[in-house]
Amino acid sequence: MGNGLTTSATAKVRRAVGSGVGYLGVCAGAFIAGASPYNGLNLTRGVQFPFYALEARGTRKARVIVTAADGAPFEAYWEDGPQLTGWGEAVARYPDRTPAVVQGRFGEGWVVLAGIHAEAPESWRRGMDFTQPVSVSRAYAAALIDAALHRIRLPPN
Repeated sequence: MGNGLTTSATAKVRRAVGSGVGYLGVCAGAFIAGASPYNGLNLTRGVQFPFYALEARGTRKARVIVTAADGAPFEAYWEDGPQLTGWGEAVARYPDRTPAVVQGRFGEGWVVLAGIHAEAPESWRRGMDFTQPVSVSRAYAAALIDAALHRIRLPPN
């Protein structure tokens, strides 16, 4: 995905965020926000994110239980996303306690990164054993969008 951006586009996004624009990076958008060798934005002061542990076990997509700051777990759709250790403040965590969602400043901008797809529609869940309605994770997605858009600090986890 990063290779699909021109160097000029990457520089413009980086400048915009540094000047105060909010950035929400979901999955590949979180990878690109880091110090990705694939034309990354480096909004993370040199931190490059690895895949979440499921990837090393050969899993490409899954239902994961994520715990947000209030301690209430919720089910989220994950597909080849990162774990976000090493930058920002953890807002939600995967079952192994690595950060699934982080937040922090880049210059004057506010950055929210998610390794999960909280916004995923019902159709993405086919063949998986979700017990919560899609509305639960989508409400969380709305909170992430609002936080990035309005530079709102979410409660840490």
